[in-house]
Amino acid sequence: MSEAFLRPARFSEAEWAARVQLAACYRIFAHLGWAELIYNHISLRVPGPDDHFLINPFGLHYTEVTASNLVKVDIDGHTIGHSDWPINPAGFTFHGAIHATLPDAHCVMHVHTTPTMAVCCLKDGLSFTNFYAAQLHGQVAYHEFEGITVHRDEGARILASSGGKPVLLLRNHGPVVMGSTLAQAFNRLWVLQRACEVQMASQPLGELQPISEAALQACVRDSLNFNPKFGAGEDSFAAMQRLIDRIDPGYRA
Repeated sequence: MSEAFLRPARFSEAEWAARVQLAACYRIFAHLGWAELIYNHISLRVPGPDDHFLINPFGLHYTEVTASNLVKVDIDGHTIGHSDWPINPAGFTFHGAIHATLPDAHCVMHVHTTPTMAVCCLKDGLSFTNFYAAQLHGQVAYHEFEGITVHRDEGARILASSGGKPVLLLRNHGPVVMGSTLAQAFNRLWVLQRACEVQMASQPLGELQPISEAALQACVRDSLNFNPKFGAGEDSFAAMQRLIDRIDPGYRA
């Protein structure tokens, strides 16, 4: 590996590995067209005993995020160590509440992609009428729109609305997806994105074909995307990271 990508001495091996993976994820989002100028956020818990997590520097495009410039914060939003950049307060509002309260929510993702936002704007929300949506049956909750998420007290209400479910659709806004690993959260978001794309393509064509409750339950049971026994999406995320390594390896700096 190039000397430029060696681990800085100020980071432990475990933290550096988390930083590299999260920086790769930001580049993957940009590659997939999921970036939103300098907005939105992916946060990842730092391995170890402290309640610290990593989040993107506010002011950088996702293609500028690197392992070393990710900002480490505590659950109160205080920066740990040095950072040349602040964090987006709208990101901390619910990311901090989720990380502080849900021990298995090691990674939290929030995007504003057109299909997911469109479904968040529908009164009936996500329709469990396609292959991808069926895999999320029973895993989706909703939170009513309160405006821009900059007020810390909304974090607790967002958390309550989730009801322990890993996919939360902020009505009129966009999705929040949680996972016990970054790869698991990424795969949940990818499946949600595909579900919303298919719904937005099929809904204007006519009445949607329903899926039986038994089939929905079978899809959830048989899906490999989120199952830890099958890596909880580790292989598919690794494949995307290899793609980014070929075209945009600077995230490792």
